[in-house]
Amino acid sequence: MPIQRLAPDLVAKIAAGEVIERPASVVKELLENALDAGATQVGIEVTQGGLGLIRVRDNGCGIPRDELSLAFERHATSKLLSESDLTQVASLGFRGEALPSIAAVADVEIVSRPAEASGGAYLKLQNGAVVASGPRGAPLGTTVTARGLFRRQSARLKFLRSPSSEAGHIAAVVSHYALAYAEVAFTLRLDGRLSLQTPGSGDPREAMLAVYGVPVASAMLPLPNSEGDEYANVSGLVSPPGLTRANRTYISLFINRRWVRSRTLTFAVEEAYRGLLMSGRFPIAVLEIMVPPEEIDVNVHPTKAEVRLRREREVFAILQRRVRRALIDQAPAPQGGAAAWTAVPGAAPRPVPTVPPTHGRHLASSRPTDRRATPTGASEPPEAAPLLSRLPLLRAVGQVGATYVVAEGPEGMYLIDQHAAHERILYERLLSKPAGQAEVQGFLQPVPVDLAPHQEQALRALAEALTEQGFSVEPFGGRTYLLRAAPVLLSGQDAGRALGELLDILAREDGPADPRERVAASLACHAAIRAGQTLNQEEMRELVKQLEETQMPHTCPHGRPTMIHLSADALAKEFKRR
Repeated sequence: MPIQRLAPDLVAKIAAGEVIERPASVVKELLENALDAGATQVGIEVTQGGLGLIRVRDNGCGIPRDELSLAFERHATSKLLSESDLTQVASLGFRGEALPSIAAVADVEIVSRPAEASGGAYLKLQNGAVVASGPRGAPLGTTVTARGLFRRQSARLKFLRSPSSEAGHIAAVVSHYALAYAEVAFTLRLDGRLSLQTPGSGDPREAMLAVYGVPVASAMLPLPNSEGDEYANVSGLVSPPGLTRANRTYISLFINRRWVRSRTLTFAVEEAYRGLLMSGRFPIAVLEIMVPPEEIDVNVHPTKAEVRLRREREVFAILQRRVRRALIDQAPAPQGGAAAWTAVPGAAPRPVPTVPPTHGRHLASSRPTDRRATPTGASEPPEAAPLLSRLPLLRAVGQVGATYVVAEGPEGMYLIDQHAAHERILYERLLSKPAGQAEVQGFLQPVPVDLAPHQEQALRALAEALTEQGFSVEPFGGRTYLLRAAPVLLSGQDAGRALGELLDILAREDGPADPRERVAASLACHAAIRAGQTLNQEEMRELVKQLEETQMPHTCPHGRPTMIHLSADALAKEFKRR
């Protein structure tokens, strides 16, 4: 086949295919145009998952009549004047591809009126060409209507999902921008049904209430104020560890107010929750990252969904640190029998002891408490009160099933998982010791240990971290090793068997990314007291006391909760006292 020029309409459809992947892409492009136009109200109407109709109406600055047809020519834009502007893009759109791409794959109508015009202008396009135009009465702003999306591209239609699924993608796009632009009032109607409406008040928590509902909005934790000398400013809301989802789609990231997908920065958020969430669970987060415009390249993806940061590692570290600090300072304990989380009163943070605390501390004392308001209605989220990471002073009163310690506190009853709690205590104690200062028990005679292939692989991969925690292991030939020393935590156990079981855990669990933390978490799990082990009153009291002194008392290193809190009010209601 000879080389030949493609027909202009085919070129337009190919180019449009890079920008318009599905109906949600149309909505995204039109939303971004509306926001760039300074709109404070944006209404979206969709039928048949976007294949029937997509209409986006805004009250932005509008398009002058003599520029309206130019807006549908490829690479025509009001947002760039010169090549140098590419290094400081401040708008969501800038390449002049959205409107011509939509017009190439759908029948489009547009009505627009700028503030200085007495009336609006109207265009109708089919196959990218203008077929009708003229004056039209219109309110301030722009309304774009796309009908019959991909009707003439049967190949693209084959790869779309059901109308309900496509409508779900559209709802996700609108929800993300509603979360990022709390000062804009969004309305979304799907097949005539009101699906989303935000107040546009400027309060991020109110926008989150409209998207996720009262329980989520009221539980979210605000990030602390940015440090003045940080390269990137990070703000937003994150969920406490007890409020999770089964996938990452609830992590919303915005860079300079642009919704982006970034595996690296999403991983930074997940790393901030390391040791607080169980495997397969992910947080809810709405995070805005502001960097100097010249530090970001927004022109690396056809749909502008991905960006490139010049100092990505630094942004990663700042994001992880800020989210982690919010969790450490504010993470509450889960409320028994309720979906939401409640605050746990407590005192200011204390350093984790490097040696076991002494016994016999008197438990009866007072500490300042902090009651957090819980939602009383479904129309307005409660004001976010500060939460504290420390536990209140607790008094152990008994044990249930040789597994759970019952404790009393100023805010009600706490049911503590003795194994998970002891895991947290041992984990933080192990990590508090500097490298090379682990408490070690040497053996007069080395203990031979035969390892399975997966155990041997785990030993080799984590050899340095195992050594730091007190293991001394030497090869003896084949897959036999000599264990010459082990951590004091394993005293009284069969050290060879304990090493094998520990390597089994390390081989099958991904755990934290840091090898030292990974080994510490697994060692703490292996050495912690077990479910079914009866504790006397002094042992229960000491366990609770040491848990109070940890930095993150509410979860074990693997993310399981250490306790459930049943408030005094909840107890009174259950017993019909209120």
